[in-house]
Amino acid sequence: MATGPDAADPGIAHFPTPRRYTMRIAIASTDGKSVNEHFGRTLQFWIYDLGPDGVRFVAARPVTPLSTGDPHHPFDEGRFAGIAEAIEDCRRVYCARIGDRPAAELAARGIEVVVQPGPLPAAP
Repeated sequence: MATGPDAADPGIAHFPTPRRYTMRIAIASTDGKSVNEHFGRTLQFWIYDLGPDGVRFVAARPVTPLSTGDPHHPFDEGRFAGIAEAIEDCRRVYCARIGDRPAAELAARGIEVVVQPGPLPAAP
């Protein structure tokens, strides 16, 4: 009698192998299709999972922008905390531009910053 996960047992539900993803990323984007927004100006981050099975959209997460419109605005820890919380499950954030302080704060939280305007990153 066959046993184990491959055994045909009508009493056990068998599901297809789940897709594999190796990295969750956040994209600063106005359209969710390209990296085209400054980190501090984005109104939402588009979250994707990347892996050998491809790229999968997860969610669009709204945030309060870090920037107030003044190019010399002070760093707002409260606004940044909200953004950091929204993308805390991501290993990387892609953006068109980012200030030094937000980049350092993200790095301290273990989130790699990639300044790379253009199309969505491809799966590894």
